[in-house]
Amino acid sequence: MDVDLRKLRYFVAVAEQLHFGRAADTLHIAQPALSRQIRALEDELGVALFLRDRRGTTLTPAGQQLLRDAGPLLAAAQAAVRRCVQAAAPTQRFTIAFMPGITVTAAVKALTAQHPQLDIRLLRTSWDNQTEVVLDGRADVSIVRLPVDPQGLQIQPLFTEPRVVVIARDHPLAGKDALSLADLAGAHLLQDPAAVPEWQAETRAPDGNAPSAVPAAHSVEEKLELVATGAGFCVLPRSTASFYTRPDIVVRPAPGLADNEVALVWSKAHETPLVHAFSAAAHQLHP
Repeated sequence: MDVDLRKLRYFVAVAEQLHFGRAADTLHIAQPALSRQIRALEDELGVALFLRDRRGTTLTPAGQQLLRDAGPLLAAAQAAVRRCVQAAAPTQRFTIAFMPGITVTAAVKALTAQHPQLDIRLLRTSWDNQTEVVLDGRADVSIVRLPVDPQGLQIQPLFTEPRVVVIARDHPLAGKDALSLADLAGAHLLQDPAAVPEWQAETRAPDGNAPSAVPAAHSVEEKLELVATGAGFCVLPRSTASFYTRPDIVVRPAPGLADNEVALVWSKAHETPLVHAFSAAAHQLHP
C-alpha cells in the first residue's frame, strides 16, 4: 500500500491539534476538505484514526501508532528532497547545527582545512528542534545537549559541563554564593521540567503530583526575560549562561544538579565521509 504523504501531513496536523478547525487553519485549507482527506486515509488504511463525539476529537490506538511513525517518515521525505536539491548545487554544502552556548569554531576550522572548497553553513537550534534538523535534512550534523530521543540517530558523546541556576538580581536568594534545589522550593521553573529531572524529584508532592508552574519558555532569551521580571528561575549549562550575560540577572552554581552532556548527532540514514570527517574534528570542541 502506498501512503500519500500529503494525507499523512494532514493527519499529523489534526493529531497534534485534536481539533479539525484549528488544524485546517494551520494547513490553510478548508475544514470540509481536511475532513475528506482524513476519511480517505482511514478508508485506505482500513482503520479508524480518530474518535469524534460531542466532547471532542481523540486518537484511537491505531491513530496513536500512526502518529509515532509519521514523524520519522515525513522527516525522511523532507530530507530526501533537500539532499537531492543540494546534490545538484555547484558547490558541496555542509551544515552544522548547534545549541546556544556551544562554540564550534575549532571544529569548523579543522574541517575547512581538510576541505577548503566546502561551503560550510551554521544553524542555531533550540531544545525543541536540535535533533529534528538532522532528521529532516536541514543539517548534516547537530551538536546537542542530552537527553534526546535516539530514534534514527547516531550519537557521539563530546564533553560535559556544569549546569547553573539563573535568578533575578533582586531575588531574595541572589546574595547566596551557591543554591540548592531545596533553596528554590516553591519557585517556578521556567522551562520544560523534563530538562531538569532533579527538580521534578525535589518538588514532587506527597500525592505524586508535581506542583503547577507558569507557562514554560522555549528560547534562552524568553527564559531570561521571565527570570529578570522575577517570574521564576531557570537552569542552564554554564557556557550558555556565560554567553547571555545581562545586568538584571545573576548566575549561581547548584551542586545538586548533574552536569550537562553534549554530543554530536547525525542521521543513521545519512552517514557520509564529510559527517565522519567532522566527527573526527569535533573532539576539539570544549565548553
